[in-house]
Amino acid sequence: MVDKIAHLSRPAAIGKYKPCRALCCRARVSIIQCMNDANDRFEYRKLVFSGRVAKAYEVGLRMPDGKVVGRDLFEYSGAAVVLPVLDDGLMVLIRNYRFAVDEHLYELPAGILEAGEAPEVCARRELAEETGYRAEKIEKLGEFYTGPGTTDERMHAYLATGLRDGRQDLEAYEQIALEVLAEDDVRRMVADGTIHDAKTIATLGLYWLGKGT
Repeated sequence: MVDKIAHLSRPAAIGKYKPCRALCCRARVSIIQCMNDANDRFEYRKLVFSGRVAKAYEVGLRMPDGKVVGRDLFEYSGAAVVLPVLDDGLMVLIRNYRFAVDEHLYELPAGILEAGEAPEVCARRELAEETGYRAEKIEKLGEFYTGPGTTDERMHAYLATGLRDGRQDLEAYEQIALEVLAEDDVRRMVADGTIHDAKTIATLGLYWLGKGT
């Protein structure tokens, strides 16, 4: 960081950062603070919204030709999704009301990592909260970006087995019902579009690839 600040303090660099200075003045923060938020990719990085689960930034993206292009960037803490499979091979999905699309979606249990929470711990917690099941065994299936066009969020995918039934512990805003389905039915629902939640399709794909089926 010291090297970056020293580099930015040279007259040529300060001239280069005039757009960032204007943003900082409007936000009533110092030019040095705004420079500290920039990096090799961004000319400037301005926090415009800080919500319950995400932060939104206006950033100036440096292009290979030297131009600076304004983009929107959303930051999350990361997330975990879990595929619960019962001893008889049945899969535990949920029907989850999503207000943003006004649909009850077929999904796998998932949620955002809490501060300092490991992905596996998050997967176990979300499994218990959303389905009531506790898992004897959790295995990592893989991980993927959820929407790299606008966010750096990384989703960690797990398989849960050795399940013990229990009670759901839902958030006040959650409307979740359990759907215990045969694997063949789940495959058909993916193929015909009944299941159209991306993290669910990706996690099922990782599971089936791992099985070679």
